[in-house]
This record gives sequence, C-alpha cells and structure tokens, in this order.
Amino acid sequence: MAAAILVSLGVPAQAQDRFAAETATIAEVHKAISAGQITCRGLVQAYLDRIAAYDQAGPKLDAIRDINRNALKQADAIDQAHGDLASRPLACVPLVLKDNYNTAEMPTTGGSASLEGAQPKEDATVVARLRKAGAIILAKANMQEFALGGTSISSLGGQVLNPYDLTRTPGGSSGGTGAAVASGMALAGTGSDTVNSIRSPASANNLVGLRATQALISLDGIMPVSKTQDAIGPITRSVADAAAMLQVMTDPDKVKGNYAADLRPDALKGARIGVVKVLFGTKPEHAEVNRVMQGALDRLRTAGAVLVDIDDPALEADRLGAEDDVQTYEFKALINAYLASVPNAPQKDLAGIIASGKYSKPALEKFLLAAQAREDGMNEPEYKARLQRIAAFKDHLAAVFNENKLDALAYPLQKRLVVPTTELNQADRNGIIAGLTGYPAIDVPAGFSAPTETAPLGVPVGMDLLGCPFDEGRLLGLAYAYEQATGPHRLPASTPPLAQVR
Repeated sequence: MAAAILVSLGVPAQAQDRFAAETATIAEVHKAISAGQITCRGLVQAYLDRIAAYDQAGPKLDAIRDINRNALKQADAIDQAHGDLASRPLACVPLVLKDNYNTAEMPTTGGSASLEGAQPKEDATVVARLRKAGAIILAKANMQEFALGGTSISSLGGQVLNPYDLTRTPGGSSGGTGAAVASGMALAGTGSDTVNSIRSPASANNLVGLRATQALISLDGIMPVSKTQDAIGPITRSVADAAAMLQVMTDPDKVKGNYAADLRPDALKGARIGVVKVLFGTKPEHAEVNRVMQGALDRLRTAGAVLVDIDDPALEADRLGAEDDVQTYEFKALINAYLASVPNAPQKDLAGIIASGKYSKPALEKFLLAAQAREDGMNEPEYKARLQRIAAFKDHLAAVFNENKLDALAYPLQKRLVVPTTELNQADRNGIIAGLTGYPAIDVPAGFSAPTETAPLGVPVGMDLLGCPFDEGRLLGLAYAYEQATGPHRLPASTPPLAQVR
C-alpha cells in the first residue's frame, strides 16, 4: 500500500517514509519537496487520484464540479523550477476554488445549470494573486447554487455529501470546498461568505475557515450576492495554512505585517474572549453542540484566556437575519451586472435564469422570485432602513468590544449539528453577525459529536471567533494558540488513505 502511494507522489518505491498528502500542510509539502521526498507532479496526481476514488466513486461526495486539465502541466513547471519555494510562498499548493471565483481556463457557473459553460474573460483578482504566489488551481468545487443557502446542493453538481456523515450536508454554501479539503482532495481551498458560507463548511468538516474583514480582499471577479455582506477567504486544515493563504489573498496595500508572525502558542494568555450566550441553543437538538462547545471553552480557559459572559439580546442571530439581511434587495442588480461581464454567459440576467428553469427550484425558487420582484431593490425605503439598522448594529458591536475590553467573541457557528441531506434549510446558524458588520471571523474545530453508525468519528462542530475589523493577525494568533490544544485535522473514515494509486 505505502509503496503505491509513494510512487504516485514521485518517490522511489524503496523509500521508507510515506508522505500523507491527504492530511498535509503547506509547510510539510514544502519541506518534502525541498528534501526530494516528493515532486509537485506527484502531489497533484495524488490529489487527482483521491478525487477519482472518492468524489467520482466510493462515497461519491460530489464535492468537485470541474478539474483543471492544465494542473499537471503547471506542476511540471514548478518541478522544473526546482520548487521555487523561496520566492513563491504557495509554490505547489493545489487548491480547490468555489465555483463562484472566475477562472480563465475553467467555466464559472455558481453551480447552476442555467450558466453551464459560462467562461469569464480572466481570473478573479484574488485567483491571479494565488497563481502568482505559485498555487495550482486543481479544481472548481461544487457549492450551494449561486451561494444562496447552506446545504450545498446545485442543479449542475448535485448534493455535496459530508464525508464525516454521508447522510448529512457539508454545510454551505462553500460545502464542496469544505468536503474536498476535509477528505484530502486538495491541500486547501477558498470560499465566499455572505452570512455563514465559509465558516459553515469549516464547522461541518473539522476545518479552519476564515471570513476576512470585508474589503480586505478584492471581490473583483467573484460572482456576487450582496455588496453589503459578501466577503471571501480560505478554508484549510490548519490555522498556519489559513494565515499563509490570507497573506497572498489580501490586497497588498491593506496587509498589516506578516500574519505568520502572529501565530504564537501563548497568544491566548490574558486574552479576553466574550462568550455570546444568546447564540447557544436551549432545545434538545442543541445539547450535543453545547456539550462539544463546553469542551472548547474549557480549552480556551486552560490556555490562559479570560472568558467573559456576554448576555446581549441584540446579538441574537435569527432576529438579525429576519430584520436586517439585505440579500434580496441587492442580488438582482449585482448578478445582472456580473452576467453582462461574461461574454458567453447562457443567461444575461436574473429574469433569464428564472425563465430557463435550469436551477434547483426547491432550494432557490423562493429567493430568486423575491429578488426578481424587487423592481429597484436598492432604492426601496425598507432597504435604506435596513442599512441604517446595520450601521447602528456595527456601533453597538464596537461598544460591546470596547466596554468589555474584548479580543474576540466566541460562539458555536451552528447551534445544532448540520442537517440531513433531506432538508433544504441549514437551521440555527449564527454567522450573520460577521455578515452584517463586515467584522472578521475564523471558525476552528471545537470537536465531534458522539459517534454513530453513520458518523464513526462523530459529526464535526465548529467554534467561531469574531474579532475587530482588520485585526486578522490577532484573530489568527488566538486561533493558533487554541489549535495547539486540539490536535491535527482528522481524516474522515469515508475517505481513507488510498490502498492503490493508478
């Protein structure tokens, strides 16, 4: 078994040590390439083999929407340059991109059959930055269609499955990225987050998901939902990898130092973490998440953090979503403008998408029709009232931080475990505080629910840490210190190391 995998990685069959591509970090890949243990081509091929084994066969996760046919050629170029690790921080980092990131060599569809084959003219700004840093775009990930929901089902890619429990969703809307990274089909990936959509799949897949401060990373070339709420960021198996990705993805004039320098194991000592009481559930279905979260909070305290109870009804997520979310007001104008920029887009506006009927109607029809019905959503009085309430909420949140002298807020991203794939709504999610305010938030693994027949390791539960705007360094440091007490990423039982590699 080991010899076959090593050959796939470009390592002589007689080598003794197996390189674990399925759980590797960026630092481990660079070390192995530098030592001659693996080649970049071998690494890329190993991930392609895992996609073939587990996405297209085996559990059939449906996490991948399209594979980059140029990936191996790009890996060969890196090998010919002997890795080029010193000058290119993401050299030979095979990534999966959510399928709302424009890519020059692959269509960008938002997971919708209505946009099948839509080919942007050029890479999104952030994709160009990732390539310049040496990353290889391995594949486009399946997603909740148009990023409008949390179960990660699309008319083009089908239902993404959670590799830890194949009966459940992987969270969403970046669920394809989450499932792919968790199951070792790529080294890392990217997502977008309008309300929960980076941190939900991180929570559901035992990963790290960082929603950066809005405006820290360019959204140019990202299929939009809401100009008020959209943000993007990395989804990774470790905090260090999230920091490395963020360093490259961030607009150069907005980078504050080197994020890797903030990764200190003692960063939680004396840190004040506000525990948001209204974001914990009180019903029987919330008990398992609460149990796991209590363990995570205990680890924060053991690592030196001072936990401060925040009992503030203004932070209640369901009310904020019902009263202040602006997606339906902004979506039509934004998606129409985006589609106009794609030369061969099969549909040129939201009306055309609806008329085509080529979208997941059970999951999307209510939202799409509501958005289309708004003649001029961003000039409606209620829209302007919501923006005013959002501005007031930002002021309130800043006061919560200042009055309690907080470094971050902590809460479960989901009050309950991710739902079965038979449900259309990912209920009880708490990510909207970051969505409305633009504050950065990082989701880290809190632990697993009790094992069951369908979830042999248990279902992952994530803890959100929300920080102040443009304070990603501090947030990454807190997450890194917490990570030291939790151990490395655990590979799902449904996608074990390959017994044979073709």
